Amino acid sequence: MNKPVCVIIGVGPGNGTAFANRFAKEGYQLALLSRSESFIKKLADELGNAKAYECDVSNMDSINKTFDKIQHDLGEIDVVVYNAGSGSWGNIEEINPAEFENSWKVNTLGLMVVSQRVIPIMKKKGRGQIIIIGATASKRGNVKTAAFAPAKAAQRSLAESMSRYLWPLGIHVALIIIDGIIDIPNTRKRMPEKQDDFFVKPDDVANTVFWLTQQPRSTWSFEVEVRPFIENW
Repeated sequence: MNKPVCVIIGVGPGNGTAFANRFAKEGYQLALLSRSESFIKKLADELGNAKAYECDVSNMDSINKTFDKIQHDLGEIDVVVYNAGSGSWGNIEEINPAEFENSWKVNTLGLMVVSQRVIPIMKKKGRGQIIIIGATASKRGNVKTAAFAPAKAAQRSLAESMSRYLWPLGIHVALIIIDGIIDIPNTRKRMPEKQDDFFVKPDDVANTVFWLTQQPRSTWSFEVEVRPFIENW
């Protein structure tokens, strides 16, 4: 029997790696996507049942070429985890139009193009999962998120629109709002004074992502907020 196919977009040393490990453990065939192939190639080799694809989700041609390759190599896609979410930081006077536009392209336009590639496949099967990794910036703008917050807000709005259209077709669209700092070596280095409970654990986020893909249709979730108990909200 063919293994189900999971595409993980935005694979780095934190959440992306945790997602890959979780779905590999569950027997999925993985497509690992990142702007740079060096990290994901090594991870794919370690996992065994995975392939690495260099892809820039701010570029429509890059997305289309990559998904052509994935479908050729692995077959029909069952799950997409959209973890691409880079942004520029600064107040309204500090950011420039190019940074603002690129943040929107990565977070929102990329999600739209990726979704349009997989929806016909999922509609044909009558099932599928599109899980989007969001941020609390989608709900509030702060001083230094003048570019990031509008991009994440647009992403959340698109995800909600998608869910209303696609749920009746058997395609579960869900958004995870992460409120906190991800526990990776770089953040630990920047915040050596913070205790362990301060950080969001990538493996725990991965468990939540996988849980969403297993929900029965009568109780699908659209938006799930995850944060450490110590986070001030």
